[in-house]
Amino acid sequence: MRNQPYILTEPARRTTPVVFSSPHSGREYSRAFRRAAVLGQRALRSSEDAFVDLLFSNVTLYGAPLLAAVAPRAYLDLNRGPDELDPALIEGVKPGRQNLRVASGLGVIPRVVSGGREIYRGKLSAQEAERRLATWWHPYHSRLQGLLDESHANFGQAILIDCHSMPNEAIRTLCRGAKPRPEIVLGDRYGASADCEIVDRIEASFVEAGLTVARNKPFAGAYIAQRYGQPAQGRHVVQIEIDRALYMNETALRPNNNFAALKAVLDNVIAGIVKFGRRQGALAAE
Repeated sequence: MRNQPYILTEPARRTTPVVFSSPHSGREYSRAFRRAAVLGQRALRSSEDAFVDLLFSNVTLYGAPLLAAVAPRAYLDLNRGPDELDPALIEGVKPGRQNLRVASGLGVIPRVVSGGREIYRGKLSAQEAERRLATWWHPYHSRLQGLLDESHANFGQAILIDCHSMPNEAIRTLCRGAKPRPEIVLGDRYGASADCEIVDRIEASFVEAGLTVARNKPFAGAYIAQRYGQPAQGRHVVQIEIDRALYMNETALRPNNNFAALKAVLDNVIAGIVKFGRRQGALAAE
């Protein structure tokens, strides 16, 4: 795994309060991690929001930065709090208040991948957990906080677009009976993490592009939306989940023939979000 804890791509000049983040697209699987895991790399990659950073790579052309993970989600989940440690995986961790994500094995250091498949044979030491947090989690969130603070200082507000993808099987299972099934799910924690006008504008951009959009069901946003979304303070977070079947072969773990077309669609959506954010920033500065 490379030494840097994240990849930050910045525009020549920031012209918008919008920041893009891809916390689950990390795909550098170290030899040590692969040795420690009982699963093969294909199974480990089932947790990855594969290629999402590539789908959003053109945001810098529109004046916005993109922060992307290096460490894979199966190794460390950047969309969990640093205290979401799993007592079934980490030595010395005592059971705390009920946390469904941790109980299901999906804490900040995951115990399982999709389908509930166990990643390790035994437990990890508390020292190993702290090392992962210090090396990967804290630097990523420190830089993300810095980017948002810069937006707020320069534009009067900050808008974080939290970029993810969702397995097509999850959509078919969790949205059974929905017609049509959503291709895009926007999460704002039911209005708690972003102003509704911002979410309306983002939804309209996807709808204008011909995509089916749902809000908060089945994914409303997790730690990142909860931590950084403070609409009353001019800090907004909208989580975007994209159906993986739109752009990749989930079995072969590679982009499909529609990848370039979806990326072009997303470029138009990004342009709309950034333009709206720029306008909102100008209003906030008045």
